[in-house]
Amino acid sequence: MLTGHSSGSPDLIVVGAGVVGAACAYYTVRAGLRVTVIDRGPVAGGTTGAGEGNLLVSDKEPGPELELALLSTWLWRDLATELPTDIEYEAKGGVVVASTEPGLAALRDFAAGQTRAGVEAVEVPADRLSDLEPHLAPGLAGGFHYPQDAQVQPALAAAHLLRAAADTGRLTLRLGEEVTAVLTGPRGEVRGVRTRRGEVRAPHVLNAAGTWGARLARLAGVDLPVLPRRGFVLVTEPLPRVVRHKVYSADYVADVASDSATLQTSAVVEGTPAGPVLIGASRERVGFDRTLSVEALRRLAAQAVALFPALATVRAIRTYAGFRPYLPDHLPAIGPDPRAPGLLHACGHEGAGIGLAPATGALVAAMLTGRELPVRAQPFGPGRFTSPRATPASESGVRRSPRTSSIHDV
Repeated sequence: MLTGHSSGSPDLIVVGAGVVGAACAYYTVRAGLRVTVIDRGPVAGGTTGAGEGNLLVSDKEPGPELELALLSTWLWRDLATELPTDIEYEAKGGVVVASTEPGLAALRDFAAGQTRAGVEAVEVPADRLSDLEPHLAPGLAGGFHYPQDAQVQPALAAAHLLRAAADTGRLTLRLGEEVTAVLTGPRGEVRGVRTRRGEVRAPHVLNAAGTWGARLARLAGVDLPVLPRRGFVLVTEPLPRVVRHKVYSADYVADVASDSATLQTSAVVEGTPAGPVLIGASRERVGFDRTLSVEALRRLAAQAVALFPALATVRAIRTYAGFRPYLPDHLPAIGPDPRAPGLLHACGHEGAGIGLAPATGALVAAMLTGRELPVRAQPFGPGRFTSPRATPASESGVRRSPRTSSIHDV
């Protein structure tokens, strides 16, 4: 258990300045710890900066991830009052629609289980969908309204979480520094990291490197099977508020839970305060290949127009790609790694990292300070991945990365 100390060295090093790393820094600093955040690039320079800002409970079945999401729902509401308004937090709610009666029946069963777990889900008959979304396509079988779904501008949220933590005087932010090695003691315990600017010592290192979490884990001598799932987002020209909620087809839930490596698309359509409409989401496992997929964009555009015919004449002004950090069981790794004392993980959230970031940070802070855990932690334990320790580097006390790669290589 850590309670903070008066020396100049931190209690915790967070590797990764995306929204998950920022939230972990924010909550651990609030718990009284001294924290150093290190990232090879800028704040939100990886997956966070390529995200839509989804804060969803609607796509999660009852279980540990939904528990984490419900906690985050409350924490995001608190953060919206504590952080500047330009994080663009919107408690807009979500609308999930079904095109057929069998699809609606399946959605009804899914929502019933969620409701028992604490989710607000209200069935909307076909003739009332236009009350929520006037521009929605006719002929749909019905849907469900999820008032707890929300949205945030992820890069700004990460930046303001770090700024709020820095204002306490207990946060040091080191950007543009690549972590090249993890420092260890004689029994393999983690003692800090090395960057190209020197060593940073701390009794705990948190792996919040997102899609590149597997690479950082290897520096500490352990295997964590994080893989990238590429996704694209289409951005339209600024519009009046054509889309009021976060709207998607029930097919999206199945795509999130799928293990398929092939291209999957299921349009998620939402307006933004600035005017553009964001259209996601595609998923495919192609490594870190950023090549533009015309097929993925074509499918997303067609599916968005099928939901909102008014978008047919709207221009898409840009697109961007990102990589979701995917773990085989679709749950993030959160907490201490039993194979490397002093190493913790907070990565593998796939497409839900922005939504789950506050609860992840609160959970990590409770673990490090010995406080009561806000949710059950066992399902997220990194120890569920039982691969043997990775082969350490030859230099005593240091595990370093290959010369040709870093935890942020794309």
